Amino acid sequence: MSTETDTGTKDPSVTGTERLRSALGRFVWLQENPIPWVFPAIAVLLAFRLYPLVEVVRMSFTDMSLLSDSYSYVGIEQYLDVLSAPGFWTMARVTLIFVAISVIGQIVLGLILAMAIDYGVKKHIRGSVSTRIAVLSAWVIPGIVIGIIWQLMMIEAPYGVLNFFLTQLGFDVVAWLSDPQMALLSVITANTWRGTAFSMIMLYAGLQQVPQQLYAAAKIDGASAIQRFRHVTIPQIKPVVFINLVLITIYTLNTFDMIISLTGGGPGRATQVLALFMYFKGFQSFNLGEAAAIAVLMLLVNVVMTFVYMRFLIEEEGI
Repeated sequence: MSTETDTGTKDPSVTGTERLRSALGRFVWLQENPIPWVFPAIAVLLAFRLYPLVEVVRMSFTDMSLLSDSYSYVGIEQYLDVLSAPGFWTMARVTLIFVAISVIGQIVLGLILAMAIDYGVKKHIRGSVSTRIAVLSAWVIPGIVIGIIWQLMMIEAPYGVLNFFLTQLGFDVVAWLSDPQMALLSVITANTWRGTAFSMIMLYAGLQQVPQQLYAAAKIDGASAIQRFRHVTIPQIKPVVFINLVLITIYTLNTFDMIISLTGGGPGRATQVLALFMYFKGFQSFNLGEAAAIAVLMLLVNVVMTFVYMRFLIEEEGI
């Protein structure tokens, strides 16, 4: 129903009641049609998520460089260069070790902390809140700062924090960052410390959703604490564990800020992971095409790992 003439002036024949009814009709139409409400979210996702993803994939098929204004399409040449780069498979092995041990450490420590805090809250034990704050502080600190903090703690001299305590206990000074194996262990330790807080948050939230009646029923049936954990807790928080695994795998695989400030990828390439290799290719070698190819390979690894997690944690439950 039109309330205005073709010249833009109000039609005097249309009453105020009819104009109000028309406005209510448009409001009802907005309520019943989801497109106007989801369009802003779709636009943001297309502009800031999908378009950059498509652009990175496109760049991976070019010889684009920060040192040249022009570029050309070279097919899969950048992927072949990445896969045949010196030390690539050594970096892949280091990345696999770094991600696997970090993710397992974060899940296990996060679950232990979450259960301890959950137990403390239920028993009204003092210190539960301060424990959560202390753990969360590691999560809010930027990765660059975490690397610097751990670098200061691991100074390879008797006055270094960790070496000071070791020497007080009668041990020798440990080469935390100059020995290849100890450097990788140091990077894994720092990253696990950093990511445990996120896992603790996720798993603690999952524990709050477990019906207490299940624990009571298990106790009546004579189930021990370990049996209740295995047959009640784990199945109930499995969806949360799945989401947690996916997210911390992505975060860990993409980690380079903490590593670059802690070891810089050294000694040699002992701690150089794929994310750091991509950074060096893009901002030291200025080879954007090759850096984009590495990013696409890492994306594929993340997608594969997500399907693996779904296979073992979600599909078998029929969720």
